Amino acid sequence: MPDDRRYCLDDLRIDIDRQTVERDGSRLDVGGLSFRLLAALIERGDRVLSFDELIEAVWAPAIVGEETVTQRVKLLRQALGDDGRRPRYIRSVRGQGYQLCTQPRQLEEQPDVAPEDASSDNGRTRGRIVVLGVVVLLIVATGWWQFRPAELSELPSTVPGVAGDELQRARYYARIGQDANNERAISLYETVLAKDPSNVDGALGLSRALSARMCLYNRGTGSAARAEALASNAIAQDAGNSQAHDALGYAYDCRGLIDSALVEYERAYVLDPAARFASKASAAYLYSVKGRLADALKANVEVSGKRSELRFLDIQIARNLELLGFVSAAEQRFERSFGLYPDNVYSNVAWPRSLFLQGRLAEAEAAVALALKRPAHPELHVLDGELALLRGDRQRAREAFARAHAMRPYTSWPDTLLHLHAEAPIDSAWIANQIGAVSKAIKDGEVAPEMYIELALLELGGGHHAAALDALDAAIDVGFRDRAYLQVSPFFQGLTSEPRLAAAIDRIGQLVAGERAAVLAADWLPADLLSTAKATP
Repeated sequence: MPDDRRYCLDDLRIDIDRQTVERDGSRLDVGGLSFRLLAALIERGDRVLSFDELIEAVWAPAIVGEETVTQRVKLLRQALGDDGRRPRYIRSVRGQGYQLCTQPRQLEEQPDVAPEDASSDNGRTRGRIVVLGVVVLLIVATGWWQFRPAELSELPSTVPGVAGDELQRARYYARIGQDANNERAISLYETVLAKDPSNVDGALGLSRALSARMCLYNRGTGSAARAEALASNAIAQDAGNSQAHDALGYAYDCRGLIDSALVEYERAYVLDPAARFASKASAAYLYSVKGRLADALKANVEVSGKRSELRFLDIQIARNLELLGFVSAAEQRFERSFGLYPDNVYSNVAWPRSLFLQGRLAEAEAAVALALKRPAHPELHVLDGELALLRGDRQRAREAFARAHAMRPYTSWPDTLLHLHAEAPIDSAWIANQIGAVSKAIKDGEVAPEMYIELALLELGGGHHAAALDALDAAIDVGFRDRAYLQVSPFFQGLTSEPRLAAAIDRIGQLVAGERAAVLAADWLPADLLSTAKATP
């Protein structure tokens, strides 16, 4: 792979490492999979790339079909202003694949690397991916589905000396966003710090990659502690470093410390609003977790101009709309994402989950069956288990929960589901120990709705209905707003005869109604955001 990866293709200028495409000095909106597809074509000159080669270069290790490639080429052409009938940049070769219309020319000039500056408009992107709490993740219950905005890796600020090449390459691998590439990035960041322990860019890059290792790729349960230490050390050296506050927020978020994470994300944005738009989107996600639905939607709307650099923003907005009762608008976004991005594990669980929450169980089952053929998130297996329970198929449910547990062996939520739905009688001693562990985690700072939801199910499994309802009330106190989940999920069927469950559902409805009224009265609400939506009564 050449050191300088800047190319000219007809009237386009493409910088592979910066992930930018420009025409006549104006940047085009080409990012994510579309850019990776373009890069794969560029780096192979003007030869024909087969569907298999493109899938390997762009989607691996995900398994996708030719239709996915064709759809992605269509989206790339749209972004470039290309016409498939009279192609200028990319042509299809019947029965073979795709190729560039002309030979790309490599530019010999090394691009200047600008220092990080709030006023810079060089289109740099950043490298954090959505995160997952450690002790328990009831993602399905609150929408904490890891739909955190994925930031592409920041391009380096000034990187003097021998560490520069490793830092560039580390950020490139982190930008790709797959497990093996994240490990490559970690190794390169470690090399940077071995050569120069004072390299702040390397330390913060490593902090983010370590958080992603544990929370996204299920590796190294101690990674978050080191990620936190690296970011905290950078803040100790320079309290005004917005990158460091953002990285620390990510590490806290990974550990489920929502309030601490929110403080850091907000601080990062205040320090550098031009560069830290993703910090604001991250804060928006946590506003939603805390039940601040109007604040969440407002923050997401405010960063919507950066949609191409916030990979999951549309799904995050969809979840806001769903919780607010604008189900039609949410459904359109979920379904579109499910169709366009079959390799996206978050889209693959969001659409079936949306159908499930609407009580459209047959459609949800069909969507789950399709999604299970794609890269899967553990919560997709949990959803599969819930649907099986509703059908009375406890064995299939246990198998689904076991698959979820295998993907998140260090989190308590899948383990709790396995025990509560085991073939053998529930072990009361195990339940008592688990209640103690979750209660301690809450006391230690993991005050998230998911923690109380798990606690409620544990208490219910132990036969303690009053304690289960107390925990559910506590979940609502700290932000739980998904009343549809309480009504549809089989996990709460043991409480359906309890008047307090109905009261809890009504309470959520009243809280959401207040948030929805604030949204509808807001002057920041885009005219077209709810144009096709009808609020659920």
